[in-house]
Amino acid sequence: MSVDFVRKFSDYQSAGASMACRRIQKELQDLQRDPPASCSAGPVGEDLFHWQATIMGPSDSPYAGGVFFVTIHFPPDYPFKPPMVNFQTKVYHPNINSNGSICLDILKDQWSPALTISKVLLSVSSLLTDPNPDDPLVPEIAHMYNNHRRRYEEMARSWTQKHAMG
Repeated sequence: MSVDFVRKFSDYQSAGASMACRRIQKELQDLQRDPPASCSAGPVGEDLFHWQATIMGPSDSPYAGGVFFVTIHFPPDYPFKPPMVNFQTKVYHPNINSNGSICLDILKDQWSPALTISKVLLSVSSLLTDPNPDDPLVPEIAHMYNNHRRRYEEMARSWTQKHAMG
């Protein structure tokens, strides 16, 4: 590999990263100016590519009253690749596993650069209200959701009280 190629490649990488930086900074300003309902987010320390977010459990769900902590990691080629979004708070949910991974189409194959972190947080919040048992990350919980809804809601409420409240 020629030195010129390496230099051009690293220039390209830093140009991509600076584009990601500008986009992330703009989203942060937009979030601060007009935060989504019952969500907040911002960088952890000085690292613009690593954020912490909170999502309040939706009042019309078994997660009501809970405060859920979420980490967001932006890739260097954001917004052309989706952010990695994970729950830190344990959640009993068919689309969220014990590692905090979230099964949500817009975080995978349905990602679009037109989406923003604000829209992602609203989608995750909406997933708490309306799980998608047809595309589960935890099949046992999806089965309970489909076949024993009351028991599912009791478990989700119990986990919320144990892990997401004071």
